[in-house]
Amino acid sequence: MELLSYSTSFLSLVAPAVAIILAILTRHVLLSLGAGILAGALLLTNFSVTSTFSYLISSFTKVFWDDGLNTGSVFILIFLVMLGIITTLIDVSGGAKAFGDWARKRVKTRQGSQLVTALLGIIIFIDDYFNALAVGNIGRPLTDSHGVSRAKLAYLIDSTAAPVCVITPVSSWGAYIIALIGSILVAHEVTDVSAIGAFVSMVPMNLYAVFALALVFCTATMDLNVGPMLTHERRARAGELYDSRKGTPPGASDTINSHEKGTVADLVIPVLTLVIATTASLIATGAMALQDAGTPFSILGAFENTNVVNSLVYGGLAGLLVTAVRMIGHNLDASTWIKAVVEGTRSMLPAIYILVLAWVLVDIISALETGKFLAELVSSSEIDPGYLPLIMFVVSGAMAFSTGTSWGTFGIMLPIAGDMAAAADIAMILPMLAAVLAGAVFGDHCSPISDTTILSSTGASCHHIDHVTTQLPYALGIAGVAMLGYLVMGLTDSSVMGFLASGAGFVLLVLLFRKLSGNGLAKSAENLVAE
Repeated sequence: MELLSYSTSFLSLVAPAVAIILAILTRHVLLSLGAGILAGALLLTNFSVTSTFSYLISSFTKVFWDDGLNTGSVFILIFLVMLGIITTLIDVSGGAKAFGDWARKRVKTRQGSQLVTALLGIIIFIDDYFNALAVGNIGRPLTDSHGVSRAKLAYLIDSTAAPVCVITPVSSWGAYIIALIGSILVAHEVTDVSAIGAFVSMVPMNLYAVFALALVFCTATMDLNVGPMLTHERRARAGELYDSRKGTPPGASDTINSHEKGTVADLVIPVLTLVIATTASLIATGAMALQDAGTPFSILGAFENTNVVNSLVYGGLAGLLVTAVRMIGHNLDASTWIKAVVEGTRSMLPAIYILVLAWVLVDIISALETGKFLAELVSSSEIDPGYLPLIMFVVSGAMAFSTGTSWGTFGIMLPIAGDMAAAADIAMILPMLAAVLAGAVFGDHCSPISDTTILSSTGASCHHIDHVTTQLPYALGIAGVAMLGYLVMGLTDSSVMGFLASGAGFVLLVLLFRKLSGNGLAKSAENLVAE
């Protein structure tokens, strides 16, 4: 089927715009994704009804089968199902309840529970998918026990996952980015720095990631709640951890009874198994790829060549097996086992539906060449080189927001940033590359069609659109801080000055958030008394 090209037309923005605007306005994610998919398919097929129907069938089929099993998506869905079953079995065993009771005795404040969750997000840095789901399952009993809203938990997870991965060399993200940077440096004959050296040098220039992490810890320690987050936190303090009017969120079940004799080990051992097995699998699959290529083994090389989705399934299988073995000791009857498996699978279905639709929409956006259109806007413009880091940040953010993929944005925008730096001022290459990384993570954080945003909602067991709307003020605030830094960085030709400018902006942002949070909580308290 021949599809129309929109790489030079604003019409390439229609599909993501429809999905995103409807998601924000209606708060019905599946409906919004479906509308975006339909709009894009109609454009690609020149509004032919039969061709549109045929194209949609093909697009949905490709999620599962594309000249063979599409392991890239199918294995993610399998991992989600396994994680749902593991989570439900841990609940049945009483492990989550026992861990919550244990943690509540040791972590005695709301701020402490948030801080521990944020620290877990830093520690589990291997992969953002795994980070979101693992930290959610560990942190949820703790934050629940202290009355922290699921929306706040989702923010803590999402705003540590990608920002940590994008500045860590030994991660799936770091390896991918280093490989891209290496090819860009070679293409422009930059020989005074290695690819990994450039990556490390760019860490303090990745202003969004650095200050997003800083805001997470300020939010955790000061209990900052602004915008829609304040409403969710107010409800949580009254005992409603998520908006119950929308039903049970993905990743949780409200029909399973916990075993009264559960122990902390019933949660810790399965989760540790999951973490260790997945990490080992990431290294092992990467090592096998290096061996097949005849390349000497190295940790960084293993992460650069690892198979993330296969490793997630291997780790999930190990975690599920250990969880099941531990459950045998609780003498559960067959009906309870069956119910746990069914409920665990069912708890992940909302996330699976959203992910499948998001993947179809991303494929349609790729066919519309939305990313190429945005990239052409930048490369065809004649702009003062001093504004280029700021422009790279904004365009990369818009691209990741529109397409729902930070990795896709890296692949398109990093080479463009390298070409523009070479044409304008090669000394600007590292700040411009860093601005692309920062912008992509920012756009990914704000996008309701981003898979990492969806998985953060799932890990926290929070309604997806609630996570998107509550995280937005924090992400936009840090984006403003980063934009100030990139403007100063470009105009002064100094990454240090850019960082200091962002630092000053960050202090002002925290003071503003603290004032808004304090006033909001005071009003909430007055309202609660009145009620």
